[in-house]
Amino acid sequence: MYSLLLLNGGVGKRVKAAGPKQFINIKGLPILVYSLIAADQEERITEIVMNYPEGYKEQVEDVVRRWAIKTPVILVEAGETRHDSVRKLLDVSTNDKIIIHEAARPLVTTADFSELIDSEKENVSFMLPISFTVAPVDPNKEQVTGYIERDKLRNVQLPQKFDKKDLQEAHEWALKNNEKFTEDATLVASFGRDVFYITGEDINFKITTPLDVQIATLLLEKNRPEE
Repeated sequence: MYSLLLLNGGVGKRVKAAGPKQFINIKGLPILVYSLIAADQEERITEIVMNYPEGYKEQVEDVVRRWAIKTPVILVEAGETRHDSVRKLLDVSTNDKIIIHEAARPLVTTADFSELIDSEKENVSFMLPISFTVAPVDPNKEQVTGYIERDKLRNVQLPQKFDKKDLQEAHEWALKNNEKFTEDATLVASFGRDVFYITGEDINFKITTPLDVQIATLLLEKNRPEE
């Protein structure tokens, strides 16, 4: 059985909304609801451990009640950083297998969660090929310093799946060495555990800007969950 760690603690300053972006309505549903519904329909996810921005616990509880999420939901206040938040969620989870997702990616599907779970690999992330040219630079000098083969790079997506022990030990290692990571596939790989990838879908993007909200609205128009 799997615990879903659902990152939901951001305040979304770049999206320029009145409150946290996960409460913005798209096609009549708060952004947060899409991920909850997708996970709720995968029976092997037996608990959802979710964080919340300071002062928004009751609003998150109301969302869970209103949309009748059947999977047990445990709420944890967000940490100071994404990295800290994952560690706090991980400490509360009860299953030996972990899935990490973020509420700001509402175009995730139940099939995405199922594909991760069905993978024979222990530590797996959805990733995308890089469709544009990238270059290493020295930002202080605004100087290009070399060349990177984009075929050997991937755009990291979520959800991701991990063996809990591997993920916990990687977080302990990062804490001991004062390392901070913006996601967990590279954390676990940097710690020295094998991490693999599955090619994802380009529509599974993270909502960050007002334009992203408009794009997500168009994409979700034909795939709106039932209330």
